[in-house]
Amino acid sequence: MNNIIKSINDFQIKKNLPKFCSGDIVKIRLWIVEGEKKRIQIFEGMIIAMKNKHISSSITLRKISNGEGVERLFHIHSPIIESFIVQRHSIVRKSKLYYLRYKSGKSARVKERL
Repeated sequence: MNNIIKSINDFQIKKNLPKFCSGDIVKIRLWIVEGEKKRIQIFEGMIIAMKNKHISSSITLRKISNGEGVERLFHIHSPIIESFIVQRHSIVRKSKLYYLRYKSGKSARVKERL
């Protein structure tokens, strides 16, 4: 039984993912299904949390839209995600950046890695 689950997980796992970590600005291209139509929607934000659990790995992205903070959780190996594009790498000392929820403007910036 364990071998069957492992083979299914290995089949569904994505192998061509870029390297990213907490604090990076990432652009994710998603497949959105509306009725019978399919289109691609782009969600761009900062990674504030990562959970690495093999096939169920996920990241939490945060962006500011019209003055409101929007957070969305994405499963990395989900079939609705078409691609990841890393826009900018950042230098952070923590793996969970939940403190950014309470910051705004210039205080919510993180250092950029060159």
